[in-house]
Parts: sequence; C-alpha cells; structure tokens
Amino acid sequence: MRTQADGLCEFFTAVMIWGSGTTNGRGPRYTEMALCDARLRGTLARTCELVRAGDLVGAYRAFRVAGVGSPFFTKWFAAVDDGSGMERALILDSRVFNTLNGLGWVSWKAAGTRTRAVRYAAYVHQMHSWARALDVDPSRLEWVMFHLNGEVSPKSPAH
Repeated sequence: MRTQADGLCEFFTAVMIWGSGTTNGRGPRYTEMALCDARLRGTLARTCELVRAGDLVGAYRAFRVAGVGSPFFTKWFAAVDDGSGMERALILDSRVFNTLNGLGWVSWKAAGTRTRAVRYAAYVHQMHSWARALDVDPSRLEWVMFHLNGEVSPKSPAH
C-alpha cells in the first residue's frame, strides 16, 4: 500500500466497501460523506502513523471524519496495521461487541474508564491476551466473535 494521500484514500475506499458487506445499504452514502470531508486525507495519514506506532488510543481520538464511526474506523486501523506496534489493531463493530457482552466482558470496567479510546485499547489488549492463552491469532479470535454475534450460550438440543 502506498502511504501518499491518494493511495490512502483509495485504500480507505476499499476498506469502506469491504466493511459494508452485502447488506449495508448506507455504506455508499457514508463513504461519499467521508470522501467529501476535507479532514479525510490528514486523518488517514495521521491515524495510519499512530496505528503503526502502536498508539491505538491516539488513533481512536484522532479519527474524526463525516460518516465514519468507530465500527468502520477500527476496520481502517486493522487494515493499515503493519505489525510494527506491540499489539495489532482489531475491528470492534457491533457484532464483536455483542459477543463480548455475551461473555460478560465489560469494556469500561476493563479499561477503568468510560473513555471510548481507552476502552478500544483495552479490548485490543484483552483479545491479544485471550489469543495467546488459546494459541490462536488475535484476528482469528476477532473473526470468531464477529460470526458469533453474541450467540455464546450453548443451544439446547432439538426434541
């Protein structure tokens, strides 16, 4: 991936398309809003630097672009993370959050604050800790949590 502004905008657009999936009809509208926001190029460059430096709290605080909330900008973080930081950025969307809630993991308690940026970093740290204990890649664990979408209780057998 190129790190010049045009390359980052192209990559960001690809992340937004991928992140919207096949059912999110709002994705194109939000992507257009972001691409029209004068802050986008600077935000992409800055957050890419911060993620690669391992400063997920700083990256989270720095991402302010029209139409892009944390479920999508954490996808951006995961996509631009080149592994040079201590713990790789992970996606935190509603499906992953549903599974964390189903497991009884409470982000503000784990972080010791209600500050969302710190809670995101606590989530990434916790996922890396669980992944080490389970001997799996943290992104694989995130993928499993996404697919569970909060369904963590065993299903009763059919009668």
